[in-house]
Amino acid sequence: MKYIIAIIGLLVVFGLAWLASNNRKKVKVIPIIVMVAIQLVLSYVLLNTKFGLILIRGIAKAFEKLLAFAGEGISFVFGGLANEGQTPFFLNVLLPIVFISVLIGILQHFKILPFIMKGIGFVLSKINGMGKLESYNAVASAIVGQSEVFITVKKQLAHLPEHRLYTLCASAMSTVSMSIVGAYMTMIEPKYVLTAIVLNLFGGFIISAIINPYTVEDKEDILEVQEEAKQSFFEMIGEYIMDGFKVAIIVAAMLIGFVALIALINNLFDLAFGKSFQEILGYIFAPIAILMGVPVKESVTAGGLMATKLVTNEFVAMIELGKVQAEMSARTLGIISVFLVSFANFSSIGIIAGAVKGLNESQGNVVARFGLKLLYGATLVSVLSAIIVSFVL
Repeated sequence: MKYIIAIIGLLVVFGLAWLASNNRKKVKVIPIIVMVAIQLVLSYVLLNTKFGLILIRGIAKAFEKLLAFAGEGISFVFGGLANEGQTPFFLNVLLPIVFISVLIGILQHFKILPFIMKGIGFVLSKINGMGKLESYNAVASAIVGQSEVFITVKKQLAHLPEHRLYTLCASAMSTVSMSIVGAYMTMIEPKYVLTAIVLNLFGGFIISAIINPYTVEDKEDILEVQEEAKQSFFEMIGEYIMDGFKVAIIVAAMLIGFVALIALINNLFDLAFGKSFQEILGYIFAPIAILMGVPVKESVTAGGLMATKLVTNEFVAMIELGKVQAEMSARTLGIISVFLVSFANFSSIGIIAGAVKGLNESQGNVVARFGLKLLYGATLVSVLSAIIVSFVL
């Protein structure tokens, strides 16, 4: 039965993407089928094989070590601030982003990351039927972040037609930055975080290939990556430390505002209707949760988490998941965890449009115009990844 529901879910996702397509006649079916097959194989390998278990444990252990090293710096500055046995979210989840950001900076400085991003991007371009720029951008988005990635391609930004710009922005919204992966792993199981990252990478291409189909001519298929300004090693470290700290502070501020606002709205809805705002949204999103493979009896709770992520952000939804995960089956927990790992929410529209506008004002205005379509596509990517996982759980 789960396979029938999953197949129906796939058809619904593809149908919803097709309805929003710019040019339905240009949709390339073969690359889409190949990428879905790759998603199924990768999700099975990562979640259901000994090799996948060893790989995920190894990566999780590596991040565990990195978070422990980050803890040394946090303890030095904030030691004694929390009572013994307490684990403040800001100290334990957000501040380690500063250290992870430094490591990304070091790998960038020594040209290791650019080499990896170009290499993986080149391989992907042979699979997805899109250009080298689009493929590089998807990989780079998952490593350096959804706003920073546009700096690396700013030489080409002004010359991109709207359809290619859409694909670049869609990739940035569908993935997550490597600097906050460690933070996610403290809230949900590492195996679901890593699986979601891989699936979203392909899912972004699949949905874009339906919503925004086009062919890149050989003469247009040029990748020009902007080199960072020459800095000394310690200048670079200082810059990435500050960048990581800014991210931690911004996320903390958003959480304070969003969590408090949701508590207020939930209370008002509870007084007025006898049900919280999240419960009402849960009923709206429940049918989608069922198509993702969530059992009917858990669909309202799952739908509420999906809606929370869409209207606030993934951190707020993951915090809410932590409160209800004991009541969920392992299958539902895996499906919802994968859905939550992406930047597909309303605030990302502003972040991406602002990042592009800072580099090229006219292109930033173009992005703002198709912002809701971006969110629509990125949400379908999250649903697609969750459905793919439902095949193997």
